[in-house]
Amino acid sequence: MSTTLKAYIADHIFTGDNWLSHHAVIIGDNKIKELVPVQSLPSSIATEQFDECIIAPAFIDLQIYGADGKLLAVYPEADSLVKLKEYCEKGGAAYCMPTVATNTAQVFYNCIDAVRDYWQKGGEGILGLHIEGPWINPVKRGAHIESLIHAPSLKEVDELLNYGKGVIRIITLATEQCDKEIIDRILLDDIIISAGHSNATYEQSKVGFANGITAVTHLYNAMSPLQHRQPGLVGAAMNDAKVMASIIPDGYHVDYAAIRIAKKAMGERLFEEGQYPHQLADDKYEAANILSGSALTMTKALQNLVNHVGIDLGEALRMCSLYPAQVIKSSNILGRIAPGYNADLVILNKELESTGLIR
Repeated sequence: MSTTLKAYIADHIFTGDNWLSHHAVIIGDNKIKELVPVQSLPSSIATEQFDECIIAPAFIDLQIYGADGKLLAVYPEADSLVKLKEYCEKGGAAYCMPTVATNTAQVFYNCIDAVRDYWQKGGEGILGLHIEGPWINPVKRGAHIESLIHAPSLKEVDELLNYGKGVIRIITLATEQCDKEIIDRILLDDIIISAGHSNATYEQSKVGFANGITAVTHLYNAMSPLQHRQPGLVGAAMNDAKVMASIIPDGYHVDYAAIRIAKKAMGERLFEEGQYPHQLADDKYEAANILSGSALTMTKALQNLVNHVGIDLGEALRMCSLYPAQVIKSSNILGRIAPGYNADLVILNKELESTGLIR
């Protein structure tokens, strides 16, 4: 059976590595087949053209709590994930990692069930589950429920991971709350461990990284800060050549100048994060007057990175696509426009607004 091919044309295509002008992306069977100059396109291939637009790899959001008034933790059901996927797609993200903050074990189990149900019904775009807490430091809890925060036992970790096998993809925890035995057990299931909501010293953070923690959740926020005598988790993340970190570029969580400093220090290790919890207040979310999330879409984050932080457009696009793919070890199929990669593309107009996805 022959594959039906279609070519998508734009004035500019960003491949994840470089820019191409007046090229076409040829897609078939939901895979990228080829990139060719427009003048080389066979006449037999159907085409769709996007004038004055950019085609780029679709975005990936690794931390988002819910959408359209349905937090996954409150409504752990497939419909919440349908709404979440639709919300993310409007912002240019073809993939997302629904996130559940500090909660009871039963809520975590219910959310795991919801993801499985969503997948069984044929749902796409949901990469798995990001569990943020409860194994964090109450001193840096932010809006997390203090009464549920605790250091884990190996039995608790084992039970959660066994129940969530194949669903849990990322766990955010505080390095100082979890010993090497706990870290090793989580890594055994090939789960990404991200340090966050942590008051770890620089030395404790470095030990955590050496033990297999490869990421940091929302850099600067809810963690030991960079000070000249106590570099903290922020300093350790900036100073470790292998650790990647998410950041929230909404202008509330982190000053744009601080993002610029972090970018200079971390380069390709810094990526964008979007969130959606609690009560909206001036494009940010608050719970009990504590900053608890952002109203960012990925396209708005992209615009902020370019217009306010001063990051080159190509690099800002990588922060929204390729680098998150690298965090979850999927950069062999996501985050680039190249033969063999998933055909998940975002269309951006001149204002860097998403006008739709190609999938």
